[in-house]
Amino acid sequence: MTAPTGKAVEILLIEDSPGDVRLAKEALRDSKIYNKLHVIEDGVKAIEYLRKKGSYANETRPDLILLDLNLPRKDGREVLAEIKGDDDLKRIPVVILTISTDEEDILKTYNLHANCYISKPLEVLQFIKVVKAIEDFWFTIVKLPPNSVT
Repeated sequence: MTAPTGKAVEILLIEDSPGDVRLAKEALRDSKIYNKLHVIEDGVKAIEYLRKKGSYANETRPDLILLDLNLPRKDGREVLAEIKGDDDLKRIPVVILTISTDEEDILKTYNLHANCYISKPLEVLQFIKVVKAIEDFWFTIVKLPPNSVT
């Protein structure tokens, strides 16, 4: 997906690890796609952000969500269930990006309608490569639904 009229592609990263946030920012900074990365560090704030509550009232709706499963206050599985159960949010693609390789986590998130599941590599260069691959796939190959709700 190329951003029409120079509009940035909006990416919401829901991640509590400062190291993983830094790596994602680094990978997206050199992107060929003009993007704007928003970072939320816990599940409760993520839902507030997506529903534009409180201090998030003027935030832009994301075109893609990168979601960790192991989050403080509200776990990523609960966040995913809320997103996919909400008629206003359910069409936003959600990519699970987590350390877990547990088959139960994989099955549960797909049953909750995650769009894909990626296990975070432990090596820094591989992590950056994965983030770039996510970006290439979701914003170059995939046709995303229009971002009609602002």
